[in-house]
Amino acid sequence: MYRSTEQRLSGLLGNGSKGLLLGSLKGLEKESLRVSREGHISQTEHPRSLGSALTHPWITTDYSEALLEFITPPFQDTAETLDFLKQIHSYVYHQLDDELLWVASMPCIIGGGESIPIARYGSSNVGRMKHVYRRGLDWRYGRPMQAIAGIHFNYSYSRDFLQALQAAEGDDRPEQLFRSDAYFRLIRNFQRFGWLIPFLFGASPAICRSFAQGQELGFQEFDRHTLYEPYGTSLRMSDIGYKNKAQAGLNISYNDLDSYVASLSRAISTPDAEYRRIGTVVDGEWRQLNTNILQIENEYYSFVRPKAVARSGEKPTLALRRAGVEYVEIRALDLNPFAPAGLNEEQLIFLEILLLFCLLEDSPRISPREQAGINANQGLVARNGRDPAMSLYRGERERVRLRAWASELFQTLQGPAELLDQLRPGEPYQQALRRFRACVDDPGCTPSARMLQEMRDNGENFVDFALRVSRAQEHYFRAEALDPAVEQRFREAAEQSLREQQEIEAADNVDFQAYLDRYFAQSA
Repeated sequence: MYRSTEQRLSGLLGNGSKGLLLGSLKGLEKESLRVSREGHISQTEHPRSLGSALTHPWITTDYSEALLEFITPPFQDTAETLDFLKQIHSYVYHQLDDELLWVASMPCIIGGGESIPIARYGSSNVGRMKHVYRRGLDWRYGRPMQAIAGIHFNYSYSRDFLQALQAAEGDDRPEQLFRSDAYFRLIRNFQRFGWLIPFLFGASPAICRSFAQGQELGFQEFDRHTLYEPYGTSLRMSDIGYKNKAQAGLNISYNDLDSYVASLSRAISTPDAEYRRIGTVVDGEWRQLNTNILQIENEYYSFVRPKAVARSGEKPTLALRRAGVEYVEIRALDLNPFAPAGLNEEQLIFLEILLLFCLLEDSPRISPREQAGINANQGLVARNGRDPAMSLYRGERERVRLRAWASELFQTLQGPAELLDQLRPGEPYQQALRRFRACVDDPGCTPSARMLQEMRDNGENFVDFALRVSRAQEHYFRAEALDPAVEQRFREAAEQSLREQQEIEAADNVDFQAYLDRYFAQSA
Protein backbone atom coordinates (compact mmCIF):
# COMPACT_ATOMS: atom_id res chain seq x y z
CA MET A 1 0.00 0.00 0.00
CA TYR A 2 2.90 2.34 0.70
CA ARG A 3 4.97 1.63 -2.41
CA SER A 4 6.50 5.09 -2.76
CA THR A 5 8.45 4.48 0.45
CA GLU A 6 9.96 1.33 -1.04
CA GLN A 7 10.74 3.13 -4.30
CA ARG A 8 12.50 6.01 -2.58
CA LEU A 9 14.43 3.61 -0.36
CA SER A 10 15.62 1.73 -3.45
CA GLY A 11 16.61 5.01 -5.10
CA LEU A 12 18.61 6.10 -2.06
CA LEU A 13 20.40 2.79 -1.72
CA GLY A 14 21.16 2.73 -5.43
CA ASN A 15 22.55 6.24 -5.14
CA GLY A 16 25.23 5.22 -2.64
CA SER A 17 23.48 6.98 0.26
CA LYS A 18 24.41 4.43 2.91
CA GLY A 19 25.00 6.00 6.31
CA LEU A 20 23.99 9.58 5.43
CA LEU A 21 21.26 9.52 8.07
CA LEU A 22 23.96 9.37 10.73
CA GLY A 23 24.28 13.15 10.32
CA SER A 24 20.69 13.85 11.37
CA LEU A 25 20.30 16.03 14.48
CA LYS A 26 18.04 15.38 17.48
CA GLY A 27 17.09 17.77 20.26
CA LEU A 28 14.61 17.66 23.12
CA GLU A 29 12.50 20.18 25.04
CA LYS A 30 10.95 18.70 28.18
CA GLU A 31 8.54 20.40 30.59
CA SER A 32 8.12 19.45 34.26
CA LEU A 33 6.13 21.09 37.04
CA ARG A 34 7.85 21.90 40.30
CA VAL A 35 5.56 20.64 43.08
CA SER A 36 5.55 20.36 46.86
CA ARG A 37 6.08 17.00 48.50
CA GLU A 38 2.31 16.81 48.96
CA GLY A 39 1.63 17.26 45.25
CA HIS A 40 0.64 20.96 45.11
CA ILE A 41 2.04 23.24 42.43
CA SER A 42 4.99 25.30 43.66
CA GLN A 43 4.34 28.92 44.61
CA THR A 44 8.02 29.86 44.74
CA GLU A 45 9.91 31.85 42.12
CA HIS A 46 12.12 30.21 39.54
CA PRO A 47 15.26 29.30 41.58
CA ARG A 48 18.02 31.84 41.04
CA SER A 49 20.60 29.04 41.12
CA LEU A 50 19.08 27.81 37.85
CA GLY A 51 19.90 31.14 36.19
CA SER A 52 17.67 33.41 34.13
CA ALA A 53 14.61 31.82 32.55
CA LEU A 54 14.89 34.50 29.85
CA THR A 55 18.41 33.76 28.65
CA HIS A 56 19.56 30.36 29.93
CA PRO A 57 20.27 28.07 26.94
CA TRP A 58 19.09 24.85 28.61
CA ILE A 59 16.88 25.65 31.63
CA THR A 60 13.90 27.97 31.32
CA THR A 61 10.18 28.06 32.14
CA ASP A 62 7.17 27.48 29.94
CA TYR A 63 3.77 28.91 30.91
CA SER A 64 4.15 28.96 34.67
CA GLU A 65 6.89 30.07 37.02
CA ALA A 66 6.62 26.48 38.32
CA LEU A 67 6.69 24.82 34.88
CA LEU A 68 10.35 24.16 34.15
CA GLU A 69 11.48 23.53 30.59
CA PHE A 70 14.71 21.68 29.85
CA ILE A 71 16.28 22.15 26.39
CA THR A 72 19.09 20.04 24.96
CA PRO A 73 21.42 21.14 22.19
CA PRO A 74 21.05 19.10 18.98
CA PHE A 75 23.16 15.94 18.83
CA GLN A 76 23.73 13.38 16.09
CA ASP A 77 23.63 10.54 18.60
CA THR A 78 20.29 9.75 20.27
CA ALA A 79 21.97 8.51 23.45
CA GLU A 80 23.92 11.78 23.77
CA THR A 81 20.70 13.78 23.49
CA LEU A 82 19.11 11.74 26.26
CA ASP A 83 22.23 11.86 28.42
CA PHE A 84 22.28 15.66 28.27
CA LEU A 85 18.62 15.76 29.32
CA LYS A 86 19.47 13.53 32.29
CA GLN A 87 22.34 15.85 33.22
CA ILE A 88 19.91 18.78 33.34
CA HIS A 89 17.61 16.78 35.64
CA SER A 90 20.48 15.86 37.91
CA TYR A 91 21.74 19.45 38.16
CA VAL A 92 18.24 20.82 38.82
CA TYR A 93 17.53 18.27 41.54
CA HIS A 94 20.76 19.25 43.28
CA GLN A 95 19.52 22.88 43.29
CA LEU A 96 15.96 22.26 44.50
CA ASP A 97 15.36 22.37 48.23
CA ASP A 98 12.33 20.31 49.14
CA GLU A 99 10.45 20.16 45.86
CA LEU A 100 9.80 17.42 43.32
CA LEU A 101 9.65 17.35 39.53
CA TRP A 102 6.19 16.07 38.61
CA VAL A 103 6.54 12.99 36.40
CA ALA A 104 3.12 13.20 34.73
CA SER A 105 1.90 15.34 31.83
CA MET A 106 -1.39 16.20 33.51
CA PRO A 107 -1.00 18.62 36.43
CA CYS A 108 -0.83 17.96 40.14
CA ILE A 109 -3.39 19.24 42.65
CA ILE A 110 -4.70 22.63 41.48
CA GLY A 111 -6.34 25.02 43.91
CA GLY A 112 -8.04 27.05 41.18
CA GLY A 113 -6.42 28.87 38.28
CA GLU A 114 -4.94 31.53 40.54
CA SER A 115 -2.78 28.86 42.19
CA ILE A 116 -0.80 28.55 38.95
CA PRO A 117 1.76 31.41 38.93
CA ILE A 118 2.41 32.88 35.49
CA ALA A 119 6.08 32.90 34.48
CA ARG A 120 8.03 36.15 34.76
CA TYR A 121 11.13 37.09 32.77
CA GLY A 122 12.30 40.40 34.23
CA SER A 123 11.74 44.02 33.28
CA SER A 124 13.07 44.07 29.70
CA ASN A 125 10.69 44.55 26.79
CA VAL A 126 11.29 41.02 25.54
CA GLY A 127 10.74 39.67 29.05
CA ARG A 128 7.52 41.66 29.46
CA MET A 129 6.30 40.43 26.07
CA LYS A 130 6.76 36.81 27.15
CA HIS A 131 4.84 37.48 30.39
CA VAL A 132 1.99 39.43 28.77
CA TYR A 133 1.60 36.72 26.14
CA ARG A 134 1.07 34.23 28.96
CA ARG A 135 -1.45 36.54 30.63
CA GLY A 136 -3.32 36.48 27.33
CA LEU A 137 -3.36 32.69 27.36
CA ASP A 138 -4.92 32.85 30.81
CA TRP A 139 -7.70 35.18 29.65
CA ARG A 140 -8.33 33.11 26.54
CA TYR A 141 -8.05 29.53 27.75
CA GLY A 142 -7.52 29.51 31.51
CA ARG A 143 -4.41 28.55 33.41
CA PRO A 144 -5.01 24.83 34.12
CA MET A 145 -4.66 23.88 30.45
CA GLN A 146 -1.36 25.79 30.29
CA ALA A 147 0.04 23.76 33.21
CA ILE A 148 -0.01 20.55 31.14
CA ALA A 149 3.51 19.28 30.39
CA GLY A 150 4.88 17.51 27.34
CA ILE A 151 8.07 16.70 25.47
CA HIS A 152 9.01 18.13 22.08
CA PHE A 153 11.35 16.25 19.75
CA ASN A 154 13.29 18.43 17.29
CA TYR A 155 14.66 16.63 14.25
CA SER A 156 16.58 17.64 11.15
CA TYR A 157 18.06 15.58 8.35
CA SER A 158 21.66 16.08 7.31
CA ARG A 159 22.26 18.21 4.25
CA ASP A 160 24.02 15.27 2.59
CA PHE A 161 20.98 13.02 3.06
CA LEU A 162 18.54 15.60 1.70
CA GLN A 163 20.80 16.23 -1.29
CA ALA A 164 20.92 12.47 -1.94
CA LEU A 165 17.13 12.29 -1.69
CA GLN A 166 16.78 15.20 -4.10
CA ALA A 167 19.14 13.54 -6.55
CA ALA A 168 17.32 10.20 -6.25
CA GLU A 169 14.06 11.96 -7.08
CA GLY A 170 15.57 13.78 -10.04
CA ASP A 171 14.52 17.13 -8.60
CA ASP A 172 16.54 20.08 -9.95
CA ARG A 173 14.87 22.89 -8.01
CA PRO A 174 16.90 25.12 -5.65
CA GLU A 175 18.03 23.19 -2.58
CA GLN A 176 16.08 25.33 -0.08
CA LEU A 177 12.82 24.91 -1.97
CA PHE A 178 13.21 21.12 -2.16
CA ARG A 179 14.13 20.97 1.53
CA SER A 180 11.03 22.90 2.60
CA ASP A 181 8.74 20.81 0.37
CA ALA A 182 10.31 17.60 1.69
CA TYR A 183 9.68 18.64 5.29
CA PHE A 184 6.09 19.59 4.47
CA ARG A 185 5.66 16.17 2.86
CA LEU A 186 6.79 14.71 6.18
CA ILE A 187 4.49 17.02 8.17
CA ARG A 188 1.39 16.12 6.17
CA ASN A 189 2.10 12.43 6.57
CA PHE A 190 2.81 12.85 10.28
CA GLN A 191 -0.64 14.35 10.59
CA ARG A 192 -2.03 11.27 8.87
CA PHE A 193 -0.05 8.67 10.79
CA GLY A 194 1.06 10.50 13.94
CA TRP A 195 -1.83 9.01 15.95
CA LEU A 196 0.55 6.07 16.43
CA ILE A 197 2.50 8.17 18.94
CA PRO A 198 -0.28 8.77 21.51
CA PHE A 199 -1.45 5.18 20.96
CA LEU A 200 1.99 3.73 21.74
CA PHE A 201 3.44 6.39 24.07
CA GLY A 202 0.48 8.24 25.58
CA ALA A 203 0.76 8.34 29.37
CA SER A 204 -2.11 10.54 30.50
CA PRO A 205 -5.26 8.36 30.76
CA ALA A 206 -6.26 9.92 34.10
CA ILE A 207 -6.40 13.37 35.71
CA CYS A 208 -6.76 14.84 39.17
CA ARG A 209 -10.37 15.93 39.69
CA SER A 210 -9.10 19.38 40.65
CA PHE A 211 -8.07 19.93 37.00
CA ALA A 212 -11.75 19.85 35.95
CA GLN A 213 -12.49 22.92 38.11
CA GLY A 214 -16.07 21.68 38.58
CA GLN A 215 -16.72 21.21 34.84
CA GLU A 216 -18.38 18.10 33.43
CA LEU A 217 -15.76 16.63 31.10
CA GLY A 218 -17.52 13.39 30.25
CA PHE A 219 -14.93 11.16 31.92
CA GLN A 220 -15.53 8.18 34.16
CA GLU A 221 -14.70 8.24 37.85
CA PHE A 222 -11.69 6.16 38.87
CA ASP A 223 -12.22 7.18 42.47
CA ARG A 224 -13.44 10.33 44.20
CA HIS A 225 -10.16 12.13 43.46
CA THR A 226 -9.48 10.88 39.91
CA LEU A 227 -11.25 11.05 36.56
CA TYR A 228 -10.16 8.83 33.67
CA GLU A 229 -10.93 7.05 30.42
CA PRO A 230 -10.63 3.24 30.62
CA TYR A 231 -9.12 3.06 27.10
CA GLY A 232 -7.56 6.53 27.19
CA THR A 233 -4.02 7.09 25.99
CA SER A 234 -3.28 10.82 26.10
CA LEU A 235 -5.90 13.11 27.62
CA ARG A 236 -3.22 15.79 27.22
CA MET A 237 -3.88 15.55 23.48
CA SER A 238 -7.67 15.49 23.82
CA ASP A 239 -10.19 18.33 23.72
CA ILE A 240 -9.50 19.14 27.40
CA GLY A 241 -5.82 19.69 26.61
CA TYR A 242 -4.02 21.26 23.71
CA LYS A 243 -6.64 20.34 21.11
CA ASN A 244 -9.05 22.84 22.60
CA LYS A 245 -12.29 24.03 21.00
CA ALA A 246 -11.17 27.66 20.87
CA GLN A 247 -8.75 26.86 18.02
CA ALA A 248 -10.92 24.26 16.28
CA GLY A 249 -12.00 26.71 13.56
CA LEU A 250 -8.49 27.68 12.47
CA ASN A 251 -7.68 26.32 9.02
CA ILE A 252 -3.90 26.37 8.98
CA SER A 253 -2.63 24.85 5.74
CA TYR A 254 0.28 22.39 5.63
CA ASN A 255 0.23 21.97 1.87
CA ASP A 256 3.37 24.06 1.32
CA LEU A 257 5.48 26.72 2.99
CA ASP A 258 3.73 29.69 1.37
CA SER A 259 0.21 28.54 2.29
CA TYR A 260 1.31 27.66 5.83
CA VAL A 261 2.88 31.07 6.44
CA ALA A 262 -0.05 32.87 4.79
CA SER A 263 -2.72 31.06 6.81
CA LEU A 264 -0.84 31.46 10.09
CA SER A 265 -0.11 35.13 9.40
CA ARG A 266 -3.80 35.68 8.67
CA ALA A 267 -4.74 34.28 12.09
CA ILE A 268 -2.14 36.50 13.78
CA SER A 269 -3.42 39.66 12.08
CA THR A 270 -7.21 39.07 12.11
CA PRO A 271 -9.14 40.69 15.01
CA ASP A 272 -11.44 38.54 17.11
CA ALA A 273 -14.63 40.00 18.61
CA GLU A 274 -14.48 37.92 21.79
CA TYR A 275 -10.86 38.80 22.48
CA ARG A 276 -11.62 42.47 21.77
CA ARG A 277 -14.08 42.37 24.68
CA ILE A 278 -11.26 41.20 26.95
CA GLY A 279 -9.23 44.26 25.99
CA THR A 280 -5.50 44.78 25.71
CA VAL A 281 -4.66 47.31 28.43
CA VAL A 282 -7.36 47.70 31.07
CA ASP A 283 -6.92 50.07 34.05
CA GLY A 284 -3.23 50.30 33.21
CA GLU A 285 -2.70 46.54 33.22
CA TRP A 286 -1.78 44.49 30.16
CA ARG A 287 -4.15 41.56 29.59
CA GLN A 288 -2.85 40.31 26.25
CA LEU A 289 -0.53 41.35 23.46
CA ASN A 290 -3.38 42.08 21.04
CA THR A 291 -6.98 41.08 20.32
CA ASN A 292 -6.31 38.99 17.21
CA ILE A 293 -7.27 35.35 16.74
CA LEU A 294 -3.71 34.44 17.74
CA GLN A 295 -1.46 36.81 19.69
CA ILE A 296 1.68 35.27 18.13
CA GLU A 297 2.52 32.16 16.11
CA ASN A 298 3.26 29.96 19.12
CA GLU A 299 -0.32 30.24 20.35
CA TYR A 300 -1.47 27.89 17.59
CA TYR A 301 -1.16 24.32 18.77
CA SER A 302 -0.24 21.57 16.35
CA PHE A 303 1.44 18.31 17.26
CA VAL A 304 3.98 18.88 14.48
CA ARG A 305 5.50 22.22 13.41
CA PRO A 306 7.88 23.36 10.66
CA LYS A 307 10.71 25.35 12.20
CA ALA A 308 13.61 27.58 11.25
CA VAL A 309 16.19 29.10 13.59
CA ALA A 310 15.01 32.68 14.13
CA ARG A 311 17.34 35.62 14.52
CA SER A 312 17.06 37.78 17.62
CA GLY A 313 13.61 39.40 17.66
CA GLU A 314 12.58 37.80 14.35
CA LYS A 315 9.03 36.46 13.96
CA PRO A 316 8.96 32.68 13.35
CA THR A 317 6.98 33.03 10.11
CA LEU A 318 9.59 35.44 8.73
CA ALA A 319 12.38 33.06 9.71
CA LEU A 320 10.62 30.35 7.70
CA ARG A 321 10.29 32.63 4.68
CA ARG A 322 13.95 33.62 4.89
CA ALA A 323 15.59 30.25 5.58
CA GLY A 324 12.97 27.68 4.60
CA VAL A 325 12.15 24.77 6.88
CA GLU A 326 15.28 23.72 8.75
CA TYR A 327 13.81 21.11 11.12
CA VAL A 328 10.52 19.76 12.45
CA GLU A 329 9.23 19.92 16.00
CA ILE A 330 7.20 16.88 17.10
CA ARG A 331 4.93 17.82 19.99
CA ALA A 332 2.96 14.59 20.48
CA LEU A 333 4.90 13.07 23.39
CA ASP A 334 3.52 12.77 26.91
CA LEU A 335 5.91 12.54 29.83
CA ASN A 336 6.62 8.84 30.34
CA PRO A 337 6.53 8.22 34.11
CA PHE A 338 8.35 4.91 33.63
CA ALA A 339 11.50 6.61 32.28
CA PRO A 340 13.68 8.81 34.55
CA ALA A 341 14.00 11.69 32.08
CA GLY A 342 10.40 11.41 30.87
CA LEU A 343 11.17 9.27 27.83
CA ASN A 344 13.60 6.55 26.80
CA GLU A 345 15.91 5.87 23.88
CA GLU A 346 13.58 3.32 22.28
CA GLN A 347 10.86 5.96 21.98
CA LEU A 348 13.23 8.34 20.20
CA ILE A 349 14.40 5.56 17.91
CA PHE A 350 10.83 4.71 16.94
CA LEU A 351 10.10 8.39 16.25
CA GLU A 352 13.05 8.49 13.84
CA ILE A 353 11.67 5.46 11.98
CA LEU A 354 8.20 6.98 11.73
CA LEU A 355 9.56 10.35 10.58
CA LEU A 356 11.67 8.72 7.86
CA PHE A 357 8.61 6.85 6.60
CA CYS A 358 6.64 10.13 6.61
CA LEU A 359 9.41 11.76 4.58
CA LEU A 360 9.68 8.97 2.02
CA GLU A 361 5.99 8.23 1.49
CA ASP A 362 4.02 10.20 -1.10
CA SER A 363 2.04 12.93 0.61
CA PRO A 364 -0.82 14.44 -1.37
CA ARG A 365 -2.31 17.75 -0.33
CA ILE A 366 -4.74 17.51 2.58
CA SER A 367 -8.32 18.39 1.64
CA PRO A 368 -10.69 19.96 4.20
CA ARG A 369 -12.55 16.63 4.43
CA GLU A 370 -9.37 14.67 5.11
CA GLN A 371 -8.23 17.29 7.65
CA ALA A 372 -11.51 16.85 9.53
CA GLY A 373 -10.80 13.11 9.71
CA ILE A 374 -7.22 13.72 10.87
CA ASN A 375 -8.46 16.01 13.65
CA ALA A 376 -11.10 13.46 14.66
CA ASN A 377 -8.50 10.67 14.77
CA GLN A 378 -6.36 12.60 17.25
CA GLY A 379 -9.32 12.96 19.60
CA LEU A 380 -10.46 9.36 19.17
CA VAL A 381 -7.03 7.93 19.96
CA ALA A 382 -6.48 10.34 22.86
CA ARG A 383 -9.67 9.33 24.65
CA ASN A 384 -10.20 5.72 23.56
CA GLY A 385 -7.18 4.56 21.59
CA ARG A 386 -6.80 1.19 23.35
CA ASP A 387 -10.42 0.18 22.71
CA PRO A 388 -10.17 -3.09 20.68
CA ALA A 389 -13.04 -1.92 18.46
CA MET A 390 -11.54 1.52 17.75
CA SER A 391 -11.65 2.56 14.10
CA LEU A 392 -10.16 5.68 12.49
CA TYR A 393 -10.73 7.79 9.39
CA ARG A 394 -8.32 7.16 6.52
CA GLY A 395 -8.28 9.47 3.52
CA GLU A 396 -11.56 11.22 2.74
CA ARG A 397 -14.03 8.38 3.09
CA GLU A 398 -12.54 5.14 4.43
CA ARG A 399 -12.94 3.94 8.02
CA VAL A 400 -10.43 1.32 9.21
CA ARG A 401 -9.75 -0.50 12.48
CA LEU A 402 -6.89 1.14 14.38
CA ARG A 403 -5.00 -2.10 15.00
CA ALA A 404 -5.31 -3.26 11.39
CA TRP A 405 -3.98 0.07 10.16
CA ALA A 406 -1.17 0.01 12.73
CA SER A 407 -0.17 -3.48 11.55
CA GLU A 408 0.01 -2.26 7.95
CA LEU A 409 2.19 0.67 8.99
CA PHE A 410 4.57 -1.52 10.98
CA GLN A 411 5.15 -3.71 7.93
CA THR A 412 6.14 -0.64 5.89
CA LEU A 413 8.30 0.77 8.71
CA GLN A 414 10.65 -2.18 8.35
CA GLY A 415 12.41 -0.63 5.34
CA PRO A 416 13.13 2.73 7.02
CA ALA A 417 14.31 0.88 10.14
CA GLU A 418 16.78 -1.13 8.06
CA LEU A 419 18.12 2.05 6.43
CA LEU A 420 18.57 3.68 9.85
CA ASP A 421 20.34 0.56 11.17
CA GLN A 422 23.07 0.78 8.54
CA LEU A 423 26.48 1.30 10.16
CA ARG A 424 24.97 0.77 13.62
CA PRO A 425 25.78 -2.31 15.72
CA GLY A 426 22.99 -4.47 17.08
CA GLU A 427 20.17 -3.25 14.81
CA PRO A 428 18.59 -0.96 17.47
CA TYR A 429 15.96 0.40 15.07
CA GLN A 430 14.65 -2.99 14.04
CA GLN A 431 14.69 -4.11 17.68
CA ALA A 432 12.59 -1.08 18.70
CA LEU A 433 10.20 -1.81 15.85
CA ARG A 434 9.65 -5.36 17.12
CA ARG A 435 9.22 -4.09 20.67
CA PHE A 436 6.47 -1.63 19.80
CA ARG A 437 4.86 -3.91 17.23
CA ALA A 438 4.03 -6.19 20.18
CA CYS A 439 2.07 -3.33 21.77
CA VAL A 440 -0.29 -3.25 18.80
CA ASP A 441 -1.33 -6.81 19.62
CA ASP A 442 -1.25 -6.20 23.37
CA PRO A 443 -1.87 -2.52 24.29
CA GLY A 444 -1.44 -3.53 27.92
CA CYS A 445 2.28 -2.86 27.48
CA THR A 446 1.71 0.84 26.65
CA PRO A 447 2.46 3.47 29.33
CA SER A 448 -1.20 4.51 29.56
CA ALA A 449 -2.32 0.94 30.30
CA ARG A 450 0.57 0.30 32.70
CA MET A 451 -0.23 3.49 34.61
CA LEU A 452 -3.88 2.54 35.18
CA GLN A 453 -2.91 -1.02 36.13
CA GLU A 454 -0.41 0.19 38.73
CA MET A 455 -3.02 2.55 40.17
CA ARG A 456 -5.45 -0.38 40.50
CA ASP A 457 -2.87 -2.78 41.91
CA ASN A 458 -1.63 -0.28 44.51
CA GLY A 459 -5.01 1.24 45.37
CA GLU A 460 -3.72 4.65 44.25
CA ASN A 461 -5.45 7.66 42.78
CA PHE A 462 -3.73 9.71 40.07
CA VAL A 463 -1.93 12.03 42.50
CA ASP A 464 -0.80 9.12 44.71
CA PHE A 465 0.69 7.36 41.68
CA ALA A 466 2.45 10.45 40.36
CA LEU A 467 3.82 11.37 43.79
CA ARG A 468 5.19 7.88 44.39
CA VAL A 469 6.94 7.82 41.01
CA SER A 470 8.14 11.43 41.38
CA ARG A 471 9.81 10.54 44.69
CA ALA A 472 11.42 7.47 43.13
CA GLN A 473 12.83 9.56 40.30
CA GLU A 474 14.05 12.17 42.78
CA HIS A 475 15.98 9.39 44.50
CA TYR A 476 17.34 8.25 41.12
CA PHE A 477 18.79 11.68 40.33
CA ARG A 478 19.98 12.51 43.85
CA ALA A 479 21.54 9.10 44.53
CA GLU A 480 24.76 9.84 42.69
CA ALA A 481 26.99 12.82 43.22
CA LEU A 482 26.88 15.28 40.34
CA ASP A 483 29.95 15.12 38.11
CA PRO A 484 32.08 18.19 39.03
CA ALA A 485 32.66 19.14 35.39
CA VAL A 486 28.93 18.96 34.65
CA GLU A 487 28.10 20.96 37.76
CA GLN A 488 30.62 23.67 36.83
CA ARG A 489 29.28 23.85 33.27
CA PHE A 490 25.72 24.40 34.46
CA ARG A 491 26.74 26.81 37.23
CA GLU A 492 28.67 28.94 34.73
CA ALA A 493 25.74 28.87 32.31
CA ALA A 494 23.40 30.04 35.09
CA GLU A 495 25.70 32.90 36.07
CA GLN A 496 26.20 33.94 32.44
CA SER A 497 22.43 33.94 31.83
CA LEU A 498 21.85 36.27 34.77
CA ARG A 499 24.44 38.69 33.37
CA GLU A 500 22.84 38.52 29.92
CA GLN A 501 19.41 39.34 31.33
CA GLN A 502 20.84 42.41 33.05
CA GLU A 503 22.51 43.52 29.81
CA ILE A 504 19.23 43.15 27.87
CA GLU A 505 17.35 45.17 30.48
CA ALA A 506 19.99 47.91 30.45
CA ALA A 507 19.96 48.12 26.65
CA ASP A 508 16.22 48.80 26.24
CA ASN A 509 15.74 52.22 24.66
CA VAL A 510 12.00 52.27 23.76
CA ASP A 511 8.85 51.82 25.81
CA PHE A 512 6.92 48.54 25.75
CA GLN A 513 4.22 49.67 23.33
CA ALA A 514 6.81 50.91 20.85
CA TYR A 515 8.67 47.61 21.19
CA LEU A 516 5.49 45.64 20.37
CA ASP A 517 4.65 47.92 17.45
CA ARG A 518 8.11 47.36 16.02
CA TYR A 519 7.88 43.59 16.53
CA PHE A 520 4.48 43.19 14.87
CA ALA A 521 5.43 45.55 12.01
CA GLN A 522 8.01 43.05 10.73
CA SER A 523 7.29 41.89 7.21
CA ALA A 524 9.09 39.78 4.65
